[in-house]
Amino acid sequence: MIVTLLIVHGLVGVALLGALTHQCASFVRAGTRNSFAGRYAAVAPRGFVAAVVFLYVAEIATAALLYPSYRLDVRVPFEEMSLGWAVGLFELKEHAGGIALGMLPAYAFLWSRADDATLQRARSLVTILLAAVVWFDFLVGHVLNNIRGLG
Repeated sequence: MIVTLLIVHGLVGVALLGALTHQCASFVRAGTRNSFAGRYAAVAPRGFVAAVVFLYVAEIATAALLYPSYRLDVRVPFEEMSLGWAVGLFELKEHAGGIALGMLPAYAFLWSRADDATLQRARSLVTILLAAVVWFDFLVGHVLNNIRGLG
């Protein structure tokens, strides 16, 4: 069961990462369409909002199911191996993920008003911050899993 949850958690994480990265690219490189990066960015960013919210909630749900096993099977050995930096890195990952979860309503609200040009800067900043948190959490999760994973 744990391995299945880890696979689902990883796949949802990759999908979330892709959706947010694609959305960020669409408004960062909005003017150029002649290169690969330009064609990658040539999407309607508003279309990603529902997927990002759904995927983020699904990612948190699978993480919540995995957390008790992590707490017993990974964190304790990290502490026994004197890997306090790894425990601390996971704590940062948790806190960043929680803050981003709290940002989801603002993210959804700002994108629901995508036609309002006065909210463009706030919309961009919230989206980029959400993407940065997802990238950070994804990379930290992989580093810690490579040291000692659940599966």
